[in-house]
Amino acid sequence: MKDLLTFNEMLTPKLITVVYWLALLAIVIGGVGSMFAPYGFSLGSLLRGLFGIVFGALGVRIGCEMMIVLFKMNDALQELRRK
Repeated sequence: MKDLLTFNEMLTPKLITVVYWLALLAIVIGGVGSMFAPYGFSLGSLLRGLFGIVFGALGVRIGCEMMIVLFKMNDALQELRRK
């Protein structure tokens, strides 16, 4: 607990996984909702929904991985400083 309060241990890397899965769930729900919009089902709405799911998931994954890389760099630098 002391490490958490003094910022020696980071909490955010653990939260990134939760945020990733929640964002992925929201993207899938939004994509499916876009496919079956109130305007009716068509090829355009199907493609728009699939496009949103694929590229939305890819974008969230890249963003989360970038944040994780930053925290891993911080961990590696702290390890070097300790040596």
